[in-house]
Amino acid sequence: MTDIYESPDKGETVYVRKFGSSIREEVQKTPDPRTSDGRPLHEHIMENKMWGEIRRLSKTNVPLADALDKVKMIYALIKKENN
Repeated sequence: MTDIYESPDKGETVYVRKFGSSIREEVQKTPDPRTSDGRPLHEHIMENKMWGEIRRLSKTNVPLADALDKVKMIYALIKKENN
């Protein structure tokens, strides 16, 4: 069964429940939901969701696939330079 993650306070408290169930369990609570770069956890989650959507859409959209390939190439070059 699929787990559903919910947060009523934009990432400060996170709950998990099974799909179709109303019983949930707290899995995370932080006094400051900011990450190492200073952005709230909610922003990171939304950005990760966006990148997932970009990857899925790029499978059927040629211009987006080309742009994503260029981003991947630039990333690989920068990563190689820094090693």
